[in-house]
Amino acid sequence: MPQRFTDRIIRVVGRDDYRPSTARSLAKIIKVKDEDMDIFDQAIAILTESKAININEKKLIVPPAPAKRVIGRFETTRRDFGFIRPETRTAAGDIFVPMSMALDAAHGDRVVARVSSRGQRDGKPRYVGEIVEVLERASRQSAGTLQREGKHWFVRPDGAKDNELISVDDPGAKNCKEGDKVSIEIMAYGDRDFFAHGVIIKKLGKSGSPSAELKSTLARFNIVDHFPKAALDDARKAVTGFDPQVEIDKGLREDLRNEIIVTIDPETARDFDDAISLKKLHNGHWLLGVHIADVSHFVKEGSKLDKEACERATSVYLPGYVVPMLPELLSNGLCSLQGQQDRFAKSAYIELGRNAEVIKTRFANSVIRSTQRMTYEDADRILEGVVDPELAPEAVALVKEMEKLARVIYHRREKAGQLRLDIPKPELIIDEHGKPVGARPESDTFSHTIIEMFMIEANEAVARLLDSLGVEFPRRIHPEPDSLTSGVMVQVLRQCGYDVPKNVDRFGLQKLLESVQGKPESKIINIAVLRSMQKAEYRAAHIGHYALASDYYCHFTSPIRRYPDLVVHRLFDEFVAGRLTKKTADKYPDFAAIDQLGIYCSEKERNAEAAENDLRDYMMLQLLVEKIGEDLPGMITTINNNGIFVELDNYMVSGFINEKAIKAYALAKINTKDKVKLKDKKSKDRKQMKNISRAPLTDNCPFKLGERVNVRIVNVNLPARDLEIDIVVQNDDSIKTVKEKSRKKS
Repeated sequence: MPQRFTDRIIRVVGRDDYRPSTARSLAKIIKVKDEDMDIFDQAIAILTESKAININEKKLIVPPAPAKRVIGRFETTRRDFGFIRPETRTAAGDIFVPMSMALDAAHGDRVVARVSSRGQRDGKPRYVGEIVEVLERASRQSAGTLQREGKHWFVRPDGAKDNELISVDDPGAKNCKEGDKVSIEIMAYGDRDFFAHGVIIKKLGKSGSPSAELKSTLARFNIVDHFPKAALDDARKAVTGFDPQVEIDKGLREDLRNEIIVTIDPETARDFDDAISLKKLHNGHWLLGVHIADVSHFVKEGSKLDKEACERATSVYLPGYVVPMLPELLSNGLCSLQGQQDRFAKSAYIELGRNAEVIKTRFANSVIRSTQRMTYEDADRILEGVVDPELAPEAVALVKEMEKLARVIYHRREKAGQLRLDIPKPELIIDEHGKPVGARPESDTFSHTIIEMFMIEANEAVARLLDSLGVEFPRRIHPEPDSLTSGVMVQVLRQCGYDVPKNVDRFGLQKLLESVQGKPESKIINIAVLRSMQKAEYRAAHIGHYALASDYYCHFTSPIRRYPDLVVHRLFDEFVAGRLTKKTADKYPDFAAIDQLGIYCSEKERNAEAAENDLRDYMMLQLLVEKIGEDLPGMITTINNNGIFVELDNYMVSGFINEKAIKAYALAKINTKDKVKLKDKKSKDRKQMKNISRAPLTDNCPFKLGERVNVRIVNVNLPARDLEIDIVVQNDDSIKTVKEKSRKKS
């Protein structure tokens, strides 16, 4: 199917470092297999006909000039400019828009822009867009802190710059006072000369309080935390008359209630959508059973409940708070695989050989009764030989066998080229009032890997099944990187002192990641590798999952919290019932419908992640308010000509120290030396001082990537999510901070 190549071709041809190439050369760049060349040629033909790429008189593929008028989404930056991402993607890429030419467009708006040529930069044409019309507002709602300036009232939106204010009238009508957090409806958008104007909709609470900040996040990211009555009524009807025995007696479900089945989840988990069984067969093989909550039984396609779940597309996991995709009657009730409770499930049975190779698979609807609900900590203790006497002995034995199989699967997947990135995530410690009281790196013990390996096996098994039937379904795709020999990753590797081979494949990346394991620069290089790749997303095209080294992949294992999984479950049902076959596959939703659903669900997933990150960063910065004036350790994660980023240990938020401050630090170190020598115009130190003052920072930085430094917390600007820090200069006489300061979004 040509769609597997079209996006990659557009990305490669639109890159800054792309050089005009023939079709065959381009095929080599994106590593097209010989057997796929016909499909690749079809993709080139489609893109040429749609003018997404051009072929010049020398038969070289080049990016087209952008259309004179484009329609797309406007995305702002924090640097007084933005970009338009055209709805019709071409290799011409995004259109640069100075804020002086942005009309009154806001981030996320659908706009029309006039595009003009502005000469060349680095030998390539430069185009600039001028927004002439806003077709659709991304949102007219916002939230922020109410403040007063003289007789005028303003709301400063959360996450915005200090000068991005929205004027409001009569806050007393909503009983609001200065310092309150409020949600507002924007009536008129501002520009460079006028403030935006809005009306206060609701008082959310005192700015800084856990409740107010949570409500603000929900409002800003347009996340609804209540269900309409019609959806709740559907949920109540769905659970009425729940009787597993009736389904078993009718032959609709297998009875697994006497099987040894366990769930392993975080201590704070609210819903349990996956459970595991495992048997060792007489032939030495394993029979892995992955049992997933049967949400499709309760959420019927086309119902009000289904439409609400589709609109949400995902559950949102905020620090200390969950906004579920489904009402808790289901998500935390009859769909959740709670211990010692009869529950409907969809079971994937995977027979695995001695080397964990897949021998065969079988699928069925079932009724399970989880033998034991375990946490990752429980499983870790079992694997360490410390057993809680309250745990069922058969469940303990099962966990030990699960570890054996998971290690064999892990080894098999590693040999196939699966990448495992080591990027610790921050975890907030929140008290009973919702207030952050501490932070720590998230746990990543092998018990997590056990469940991960089994979920991947189940996802692959279901994807292989559906693919073999020829039916369209939402795949979880992760495209192969366009190139790993240029871009940010290469810059980072060189700054860290690593050579970059000409051809970097999965196995080259594996060796690289292994070589940096345990070293200070490990996290930086892991992040650089991650950024060199596209994000995983839901699409209909058969592209595969690069990082997992998987040709067939979908999401099947979390239907309580992901809508694409629910869609896959319905196709699973159709197969088990005998209605979905190769002959009937064309009766189900077509490629375009599934692809559009995938795009929508991917957007909702990104929005949920952005909300989670924003609130977590805010709460991390709340902790740092109490650290103002203190020195904290951190690590340098980025060096560019503008300055350096320092990520603070434990908190995992970054502050930015600008070029002037870094050069002042370097000069201060030299100035501590013999003053007599510095007066000598020919001295090395004097020459070094000149180099420091004149040379770009990347050529003459006194620090290295991965280097550990101490910084002083100068100020925390919570509304703007800004952290202001100074670097601490240490010498034999004293410890002091450089006076130059800088701020940067954490």
